[in-house]
Amino acid sequence: MNRINRALAQDKKLISIYFTAGYPQLEDTTEVIKRLTDSGTDVIEIGLPYSDPLADGPVIQKSSEQALRNGMSTKKLFQQLEGIRDHVDIPLIVMGYFNAMLQFGVEDFCKECEAIGIDGIIMPDLPIDIFEVDYKEVFEAHGLKFIPLITPETSPNRINTIDALGDSFVYMVSSSSTTGGQQGFGDEALSYFKRIADMQLNNKLMVGFGIKDALSFEQASRYTSGCIIGSAFIQTLTKKGLDGIPGFIQSLK
Repeated sequence: MNRINRALAQDKKLISIYFTAGYPQLEDTTEVIKRLTDSGTDVIEIGLPYSDPLADGPVIQKSSEQALRNGMSTKKLFQQLEGIRDHVDIPLIVMGYFNAMLQFGVEDFCKECEAIGIDGIIMPDLPIDIFEVDYKEVFEAHGLKFIPLITPETSPNRINTIDALGDSFVYMVSSSSTTGGQQGFGDEALSYFKRIADMQLNNKLMVGFGIKDALSFEQASRYTSGCIIGSAFIQTLTKKGLDGIPGFIQSLK
């Protein structure tokens, strides 16, 4: 069983943490992964920094800019992650933008991910239709789950189409804004979470964007399998460094 599905089968609300590879320092990538794992994180999303991140808010954008200045690249990330499976057994997902994958070569990218032990890929700018026709077989051949995204504006028909193509979880974007800007969730967002849960999709649901503390985590995970936290975690790395990781994870519980 893929590690993502194994994690989703647990009787608990999952904490999934996004961080930008190569931030704060270029060689921090593997140490961040190890400390997150030791602190009780359930899933880790490794952000591949990109110069034009459409869905990212200012916090993640700044971390990406710094990581690129540090010298982070796709090739460097794969070098850093060699042997990571000697240290961690939780799901590892690469999140990035399709242009970086295309430049590296889709087949080569997937081969590298498989060799390292990556479990899934999130690419907000790769439409599900294009994925199905051109890349689904490649992903499956290398044991990689493609994680699709939906927003409050995604139609029920579209959601059902997305659900039929997936076999792990659907990334529920909590709002239509970029990441990192929300202060908790109001009735509209909670209604959206419940509405999607009531559709009883085949895939599990994970909520991202706007989760930053125990309250927002509880609200967003009420109808889902857990939450994805990015901007708030990057802020902690910026202010407290790697030593702030355990305390941040504990603050979500």
